[in-house]
Amino acid sequence: MNIRLALGLLALCTAANAVAQADVWRADSLPEVVVTGTGTQHLLSNAPVQTEVITAKMLAGYAGKSIEDILSGLTASFAFSEDDMGSQMQLGGLGNSYILILIDGKRIHGDVGGQNDLSLIDPHNIEKIEIVKGASSALYGSDAIAGVVNIITKKHHEQGVLVENSTRVGSYGDVRQHNGLALNYGKISSYTNFQLQHSDGWQNTTIEHTAPTEDPITDSRNKTVNRHTNWQVAERLTYQPLKNLQLYADGSLYWKRIYRVSGRHPHYDVKTWDMEYRNGSAALGGKWSMNKNDFVTLDVDWNRHAYYYYYTATTLVEDYEKSAGTPYYPYFPYLPGQKELQSDQQRTMATLKGVFTLPAHNRLSAGLEYRYDWLKAPTRVAGGKASDWTAAAYVQDEFNPLQNLNITAGLRLNYNEQFGTRLTPKVSLMWRPGNRWRVRASWSQGFKTPAIRELFYRYVRQMSGTYLYLGNANLKPQSSNYFSLSGEYTWNGLNVTITGYYNKVKDMIALVTIPNYQAPDEYILQYDPVKTRQYQNIEDAKTMGVDVNLRYTWKEFTFGLGYSYLDTDAHQYDTTHDRITQVTIDGMAHHKGNCLATWAHKFSQSYRLGLGIYGKMSSKRYYQIDGNGKGYHIWRLATTHDLGHSRTMTYRIEAGVDNIFNYCDRTPHGLHLGTTTPGTTVYASFTIRFHQGKKLYNNYKSNFNSKQQNNEEN
Repeated sequence: MNIRLALGLLALCTAANAVAQADVWRADSLPEVVVTGTGTQHLLSNAPVQTEVITAKMLAGYAGKSIEDILSGLTASFAFSEDDMGSQMQLGGLGNSYILILIDGKRIHGDVGGQNDLSLIDPHNIEKIEIVKGASSALYGSDAIAGVVNIITKKHHEQGVLVENSTRVGSYGDVRQHNGLALNYGKISSYTNFQLQHSDGWQNTTIEHTAPTEDPITDSRNKTVNRHTNWQVAERLTYQPLKNLQLYADGSLYWKRIYRVSGRHPHYDVKTWDMEYRNGSAALGGKWSMNKNDFVTLDVDWNRHAYYYYYTATTLVEDYEKSAGTPYYPYFPYLPGQKELQSDQQRTMATLKGVFTLPAHNRLSAGLEYRYDWLKAPTRVAGGKASDWTAAAYVQDEFNPLQNLNITAGLRLNYNEQFGTRLTPKVSLMWRPGNRWRVRASWSQGFKTPAIRELFYRYVRQMSGTYLYLGNANLKPQSSNYFSLSGEYTWNGLNVTITGYYNKVKDMIALVTIPNYQAPDEYILQYDPVKTRQYQNIEDAKTMGVDVNLRYTWKEFTFGLGYSYLDTDAHQYDTTHDRITQVTIDGMAHHKGNCLATWAHKFSQSYRLGLGIYGKMSSKRYYQIDGNGKGYHIWRLATTHDLGHSRTMTYRIEAGVDNIFNYCDRTPHGLHLGTTTPGTTVYASFTIRFHQGKKLYNNYKSNFNSKQQNNEEN
């Protein structure tokens, strides 16, 4: 759609009638409470661990369509390279497998080729996002070497019935649907959530990157982003038999299909299958509150992520069970409409945690965890099946020797069935030299055992030729030392934070290109790959950088600026030439930034208008193979419209233009992109909400924050 059509759509939305949904603006003015850095509640201004928060007000004004859209647009620290295999998120120079994603403090489960499927997260149901950078293994265990992202979902405390619907449409057939039903009667409450996401996909170029010996392809049918559809339904039941005891049970079902267009070239764009995903989850738990500060929680959950090929044309596939021990490779035919399992990942976790107030200004957190991972992948893992389990115990003490000084120290003991025992400590310090200043320092160690796919992977991918990907059973666990120092200044609507960090990762696991002769002979004879890549331990890897965040609020205006500088240094022993060589940490960009300017004005009781300009930028992103990603800057105009007032009904319209200056990366398929945006796009959404007891909820939240502030000040 062109700019004139986009502006016309904005004007139409501005004139539309609706009823105000002003609760997010009122809630955002209350003191912000965070939990991720220590696992306990703190006012953001007094949190011992540096925490970046994307607030409800920021989310409402930005109106992001996905968690990738939100994180890349509202913070400078993240980078994404979305494709069919996932989001390929990066934080502080480290990739997705080093970033722990939590939903309400629980690990997300939905691995797609090593990347979490972030479409599991319903953006409409997010209250706020808390980001803690650096190793947090002492508190959260494996996968938390680069940082932790905790998605806090909306809570529905209103007695009675709440019904909400949100529909968003945009360019390229983009449709986002959210429905929610909350029932709260006495001691029992229920919330049912449904979300649907669809896009027709788009193609930025018809040019295909080919091998030097191949003729160039200029009529490829490969899409930059394929057509895809996914939906999820989730249910949470809560029962409070006693005033200080709350029990819950929840579960979800998720389905996703990626539709791939087939071309004519046999080596580059012929597609004979789509991709299908099926997830399921179930959980039970409870919280026993001994008093207003001390509590014990118990959580047990099971998650499943299954990935299939859905065949669209007759395809001969190697019969791996019959191939074992034979000098030839028998094949099995799959017909259109049949599915073949690629991986079935299941995880069971049990967590027991307690928080206790001790004498002499101490607060103790302690916990036990057990995790069992099971994988069935006939075509992708040697042997077809694998499993792994880990047990852990941790303890953390928050000590306030002085009113303006907090010292938080934690220690975690991990035991893994394959890699034994490991201790990971963490120490954080927060000093308040005055009301306006905060100084925070942190040292922490990280620990991460190799994932099952990294140990036993076996996969062939057709790109510009045949690529062979292999696991490595000789991998060693990864460990890290993370250091950070930050200063924060707050005065009269201005907040400035500067953080410097250094993260040294020992035995970092990365995909490395190896000579074909180093791969097993049976794979080379069968596939004759152009390149062979294997998971290997890098000798050492260092990431270092500086993050700057500035936010200023004046009357009805808010201005924000974020900048992230990153440098990395990694080395690997080259067995072929008997020397140490420097390698690139894939996806690293030296400079990233974002900025925003918003204005919101309440013209009357029946109309409130919000306007926002948002920008995100990145310099060149570096990769070991297949070229580097181009730098870019992209700008977005967003509007929100709250109109009218009612005790039981609220309405909201959001509309905007993304990528105003129509930037599009037309790098040939098969090479890395700086961004997958198709150019200028528009969107509009409409939200309607029927509710009871909103005043009760606002009073509850206001009283809670006031009590929390008084407790910390005392």
